[in-house]
Amino acid sequence: MTGFLIQSPLEHYANKTPEHPALSYQGCELSYGALNRRSNQLAQALLDNGAKRQDRIGIYMYKGLDLGVAIYGILKAGCVFVPLDPFMPADRLSFILADCEITHIISSDALSDTLNILGEKHDLNVYGIDVDSVHRGISWSDIAKQPTSCPALPMIDLELGYIMYTSGSTGVPKGMMHTHHGSITYARWGAEHVGLKQKDRVASHAPLHFDLSIFDFFSTAQAGATVVLVPEAVTRFPASWTKTIESERISVVFTVPHTLMSMLEQGAIEQRDLSSLRWILYGGEPYPPAKLRQLMLTLKGAKVTNVYGPAEAPSCTCYDVPLPSEGSNEPIPIGVVSRNSTDIIVDDNDEDCRVGQEGELCIRSSTLMVGYWNRPDLNEKAYLFRESFGPFPAVYYRTGDRVVRQADGNLQFIGRIDRMVKVRGHRVELDEVESVLSAHSGVFEAVAFTVPDGFDSLKIIAAVTLVKGTVTDEASVLRFARKKLPLYALPENIELLTTLPHNSSGKINRKLLAEQWVADHQA
Repeated sequence: MTGFLIQSPLEHYANKTPEHPALSYQGCELSYGALNRRSNQLAQALLDNGAKRQDRIGIYMYKGLDLGVAIYGILKAGCVFVPLDPFMPADRLSFILADCEITHIISSDALSDTLNILGEKHDLNVYGIDVDSVHRGISWSDIAKQPTSCPALPMIDLELGYIMYTSGSTGVPKGMMHTHHGSITYARWGAEHVGLKQKDRVASHAPLHFDLSIFDFFSTAQAGATVVLVPEAVTRFPASWTKTIESERISVVFTVPHTLMSMLEQGAIEQRDLSSLRWILYGGEPYPPAKLRQLMLTLKGAKVTNVYGPAEAPSCTCYDVPLPSEGSNEPIPIGVVSRNSTDIIVDDNDEDCRVGQEGELCIRSSTLMVGYWNRPDLNEKAYLFRESFGPFPAVYYRTGDRVVRQADGNLQFIGRIDRMVKVRGHRVELDEVESVLSAHSGVFEAVAFTVPDGFDSLKIIAAVTLVKGTVTDEASVLRFARKKLPLYALPENIELLTTLPHNSSGKINRKLLAEQWVADHQA
C-alpha cells in the first residue's frame, strides 16, 4: 500500500527510490525525487496565487515531462485537475473553462495563441509559460523559486481528484467527477492485474483527457515504475509508434483496437525487436477476433487483456484473452467485474435478467464517478437505485450497453442501447453490422451508421477501409455480409475509403461520417 491519495505513491517512491525515473520523454527523464520536488513547487505557486481547496485547474498541454508536474502539482494543492485537449477548438475550450469555473491553467508557450484568445473571455492565471507571451503568465523559472516542501493540507480520499469531459449526446460536453478513492482503486487494480514492477516501462499513448491515461500514470506509480510519454506526432504514425516501443523498451501498453490494428498493418513490425512488450491492454471498442488472433500470433510474448468500462466507471470489467481459434468470428467477451465492483443486468422494466438474456449492464463500483459536473438533469438519468440496507440504497451506473451473461459468468457485449435502430420496422444492431463487415478478410476497419431515407425513416450506410494490398470492391463486401446478415440489416451503400475519421481518443467518429454522407448526397 502506498497511501490513499492519488499523489501518495509519488511521495512514497520519492523517498524510497528517488533516482528511479518516474517519467521518460524523447530520451529525457524525470526521477521520482525531482518530480515530487517540482510538483510541490507548483502546488505552492497555485496556493500563493489564490487557488483554493477543490478549485478546478486546467491542464492544457502537449505530451512532455511537465505534464506529470502539472498533474501532481494540482493534486498536492488540494485541487482538481481538468484535462483539456490541446487540439480542441477554442469555443469548446471556452465552454469547459466557464462550466468548470477554471481560473488557473497549466500550459506551455506552444499554446499561447489560443490562450490569448481564451484570455479575452476568461480571467486566467497561466502557469508554465513565458511571462511575456500570455497575460498573467507565471513561468517555470518563477515556479522553481517556490519551496520544495509539500503544502500541509488536510485531505481525504473522498475529495475530487479530476474532472474528465466527454462529448454529450446533445453536443454539449459533460464533465465526470472522479475522487481520489476511485482513482486509487482503479490504479491498484491495474497494477495488480498486470503485475507491474519497478522495472516496467508503461507507454502513455492515450491523451490525458481519455480515461486510459489514468492507468498509464497512476497504475504505473503504484509500482514505482516508469511512464514513457509518447509524443502526439508519434501516435499518428504506426511505424513511428512501433519504433518507439522498440527504442524505449516499453513493456506495457494500454490503447484502443485501431492503434493495434494500424500497428500490425502499417507498423513495420517485422523490422522491430518488440520482445520487451509483455502485456497489451485494449478497450474503447470491440476488437475483430481474426485481427486480434493475427496480433497475438505476431507478438507471441505479450499477454492480451480486453478491458471494458465507460469513462464514468473505468475498467470495471476485464477479460484475459486466449488465442482466438482460426476462422472464429465469436466476439471477445468483456469478462467479469474487477476489484471492488459488482454488476446487474436489467431489462426494459429494470427487472433483473436471467443468464443468457440481453439487458442493460449497470455497474456499482468504487471507480464510479460521483456524478456529472453541473448537470443534475443527467445525474437523474444516470443511476439505478436498488434497496440495500436501511435508508441507504445501492447505487448503480446505467452504462447504456447491452450485454448477456454467459453460462461461464463472462459478460458478452452486444451493443449500445443508443445504436439499436429500427429500419422498416426491424430492430438492427449497428454494432453487429460492423462486426460482420470487419470479419471480411480484406476489410481493415468498418463502420455502420444511419441517415434519413427521405421517407421519414432511416437507411443503413457503411464505410470500410481495406487491408493493405487487398483488391476488392463494394459488391464483394456486400456479398460477404449478405451471407451473415438478414436482408433488412444489410447496408444500402458500402463506401470504400482510404481512411476513417477518428477522434482524439482513437475511436471512429461515426457522427462526422454520417454528416459528411448527408452533405455529399444532398448537394
